[in-house]
Amino acid sequence: MALPATDESLWFRRFHPSPDAEVSLVCLPHAGGAASFWFPLSELLPPGVEALAVQYPGRQDRRHDPHIESVHEMAREVFTALRPLAAERPLALFGHSMGASVGFELARLLEAELDTVPVALFASSRPAPSRHRSRDIHRLDDAGIISELQLVSGTDARILGDAELLQLALPSIRSDYKAAETYEYRPGPRLACDIVGLIGDSDNRVAVEEVASWQEHTSGSFRLEVFPGGHFYLGEQKAAVAGVIADTLRTYPARGGQLTD
Repeated sequence: MALPATDESLWFRRFHPSPDAEVSLVCLPHAGGAASFWFPLSELLPPGVEALAVQYPGRQDRRHDPHIESVHEMAREVFTALRPLAAERPLALFGHSMGASVGFELARLLEAELDTVPVALFASSRPAPSRHRSRDIHRLDDAGIISELQLVSGTDARILGDAELLQLALPSIRSDYKAAETYEYRPGPRLACDIVGLIGDSDNRVAVEEVASWQEHTSGSFRLEVFPGGHFYLGEQKAAVAGVIADTLRTYPARGGQLTD
């Protein structure tokens, strides 16, 4: 008999469950991305960190769920699903591209409404909220969006090479681009959590200084990590990124927590 759907089963995938982990790392995909994007990184994390990969509606096993075309709404929905889990253990957030904006708004909600300060926000391949800009890709026709996907290499090659799969994926990709590009930063208090900005040194969509500007959005610490690679440097640099995550969260014990290697 099938188990009833729950908010957690809808929104989060635990590829490598670690019941005794000290920190949950909430992983938020890019525009057009799915929870499976985080599988390779999840298996490289130390035992003290459990990845909760977010599955946005409109893709893979949620392909029939209505799309969300607003970063603020996406963050609110993830927050609602995450709320029961926030009491279980400390949270860290990792957002790639559009996911970094969702992560920022999610951190704001956690701090403002739950008085829960994430251990860290990892903001990858995305300009700081105050530096947001739009290229209006979501307004292009299908061929234009496909061309963009080919340029940034962020979509599974099997999908790009399969016309039928591509047509199934395009609606969620377009809605994600709309959410990412119509995002409006709302001025407010700086986050209390630490922020780590990450970017590839040959990213053709985001400049290093735009990621460095994330430091303006925290009263905690900030550091910038630059890796070899483009907008999706994470694919080739996953081991190095896992090392940055482990090193960052290893400072958690100094703030009253415990993290095992």
